Amino acid sequence: MRILRHHDEVPPDCRGGAVALGNFDGVHRGHQAVIGTARDIARGGTGGGDGPQAMPMGVMTFDPHPRRLFQPDAPPFALSALRTKARRVEDLGAQFLYVQHFDHTFASHPAEWFVETVLARNLGVRHVVIGKDYRFGRGRRGDADLMRTMAADLGFGVTTVPAVTDTDGRVLSSTRAREALVAGRPDEAADVLGQPWEVEARVEHGDARGRTIGFPTANLRLGDYLRPALGVYAARAGVDAGSETVWHDAVANYGRRPTFDATDPLLEVHLFGFDGDLYNQHLRVRLVAFLRPERKFDGLEALKAQIGADADAARRLLSAKV
Repeated sequence: MRILRHHDEVPPDCRGGAVALGNFDGVHRGHQAVIGTARDIARGGTGGGDGPQAMPMGVMTFDPHPRRLFQPDAPPFALSALRTKARRVEDLGAQFLYVQHFDHTFASHPAEWFVETVLARNLGVRHVVIGKDYRFGRGRRGDADLMRTMAADLGFGVTTVPAVTDTDGRVLSSTRAREALVAGRPDEAADVLGQPWEVEARVEHGDARGRTIGFPTANLRLGDYLRPALGVYAARAGVDAGSETVWHDAVANYGRRPTFDATDPLLEVHLFGFDGDLYNQHLRVRLVAFLRPERKFDGLEALKAQIGADADAARRLLSAKV
């Protein structure tokens, strides 16, 4: 998949396509429906097309998230880093990902400019797919009605995808996934996202206490990621092995390490049966299930015993999910 950064420098083979528009934070099941609709249209399915691949198919997203621009002091909220988002978009069949840098200059343009200049002239779209509540342009004035009206004059099609709901009729949204993670319900977040919530960050050097008690950990800071509930999780950790990612069952703690009077939250991940060097590598960590809240222990022996019990619980739970 190609990643494009400038809407006025789109290569010819990425023009004239079906494009899904959105922030797609977390690429949850609702987002997947939008992207999947664009893929089907490009392949000649619903919405038009005259062959097995009638047109190129791509996704347009925005980085940083517009909320980060307009609410710079808001707590971290991201469900996915750009590289994670790109990986999932590619898995859904996109041939290109157009990443629009979102700053005050871009945000100041009116909705009509976005449709005329970015979509019609520079990307040369033949079809656009959006969620029913998609808004765009200065002051978020643009909506699906404006998009359809302008598209009719500019010669491209528009498909609006309704919200996706679960079996109880509740909408699957980024907000709902965030609320579930903050409340310590990663299983509910996974139902929204279509897979366990994943963070990806560079492994940092720590104080090596875990190694001294037989549980070495890879230490990650979450940066712009949402802060999940403090506590211990059954997890899976993905280690880069050349052209593929090798997944290991793991137990993880996200917290302030109160036994050692630390205050800065850290994600510490112990990979079962792994003894390689992960320092400075990017590690993918999926939080599968919440085991218990974080708490303070009376010394290293009590902590070691509890980590052993947590590791056993994680192993049992993960083996049951295979």
